[in-house]
Amino acid sequence: MKGVLQRLVIVLILFVAATSQAQQRAKGFPDYMWPGHAIHNVSMVMVHDVVSPPVAARYYSYCMLGAYNIVTAHNKNFPQLNKLIKSYSPTHGIDTVKAAYDYRIASYYSILETARLMLPSGFLIKDDEDAFIMLVKKTGIKQEIIDNSIKVGQQAAVDAVNFSKGDRYGKLSALKRYTPLQGEGYWYPTPPGYFEAVEPNWRTIRTMVLDTATQCKPAPLTPFSKDTASVFYKQVKEVYQASKKLTDEQINQALFWDCNPFAITTSGHMSIGYKKISPGGHWMHITALVSKQARLSFDETIALLNVEGLTLMDSFIACWEEKFATNRIRPETFINRYMDVKWQPVLQTPPFPEYTSGHSVVSAASAEVLTYMLGDNFKYEDDTEIPFGSGKRSFTSFRQAALEAGMSRFYGGIHYIESIETGSTQGKNVAGVIIARMKEAGIKPCIK
Repeated sequence: MKGVLQRLVIVLILFVAATSQAQQRAKGFPDYMWPGHAIHNVSMVMVHDVVSPPVAARYYSYCMLGAYNIVTAHNKNFPQLNKLIKSYSPTHGIDTVKAAYDYRIASYYSILETARLMLPSGFLIKDDEDAFIMLVKKTGIKQEIIDNSIKVGQQAAVDAVNFSKGDRYGKLSALKRYTPLQGEGYWYPTPPGYFEAVEPNWRTIRTMVLDTATQCKPAPLTPFSKDTASVFYKQVKEVYQASKKLTDEQINQALFWDCNPFAITTSGHMSIGYKKISPGGHWMHITALVSKQARLSFDETIALLNVEGLTLMDSFIACWEEKFATNRIRPETFINRYMDVKWQPVLQTPPFPEYTSGHSVVSAASAEVLTYMLGDNFKYEDDTEIPFGSGKRSFTSFRQAALEAGMSRFYGGIHYIESIETGSTQGKNVAGVIIARMKEAGIKPCIK
């Protein structure tokens, strides 16, 4: 247990190091209850498991459902979950629990417990649960209250897991195996790993807020062509030429937003793998970060993380539907075949089709939802990538961050401008549907 506590202390230091003393406690709840710590613990296990971006978004989304349910049972200012997710039907009634408990402890615990039940290496979360309860005990809270809170948190987690079982994720392995399409303009596995396509049937997963995976379908992409005078060829050439004159700042942006769960580097006959946080994980950490900066209450923080989780889930479903509907060839493949056989992008090309840019879709959607909740021109310093090997960057708004995240993929040499710009529009459209549902349900901005 001593080692576990030391690990938790390290996690706390990483998250609060760049935060002023005035920000370390928000609206009356102790820092050890800050939900950002729980999200970080969940992320670390996902990094360990090398969870793919769309699957990671699914885990984040479900991990927040139980926590949000507990909050709504105690704070009627937030709508019930079925007002946001029409397909949601609880299997337990949190508000019927009569025994005395601390709903904040229960809510925090529910995040960890849901991850423990769902993640491949979820057993690792048990140490984090024990460490959290050890900190709670040191505050003098009665053991009966703690035990009841754990019970409620477990109950909420089971409810979230039960709901997850109906989203068709468990049926993916039984679907037809994906084989790259034959043809010059289609996606093909890229070096150095030549990995199989990631989640080609993700479009079949049940959406949270969107009606269907195609509800926010983007504009048709430019036709493939090897003609040097064609629009498509010019897009490829734009990527190629830009890679030859990147500035240090552009390279820094590409590396900061890389968020590749598993990248390979080679040295002679040796291959070395690097694990990182997913794009959705980055935005979940940003959401937690700014909730503290905005001094949101515990309830507001849980609500904000919940809607961000829903946003990630639906953004990836919408994006992946288009990726495997179009099967667009990656810049690396086209350039190596038809322009420069030795060319390599700054970033390692992810193992799935090009159109639309996942970073652009997810970032634009997240930025719009966060802007609705916290306002435009929200300045913050993003230091959430430090534990995963990157530095920190400052932004004047969420939209500025989303724009940079999208363009980072162009600088990285893995997306055409068309995919980035259209992906941004697609992400904004996804956010538009989610924000409309939030307004309909009665979720108001945290900062007016």
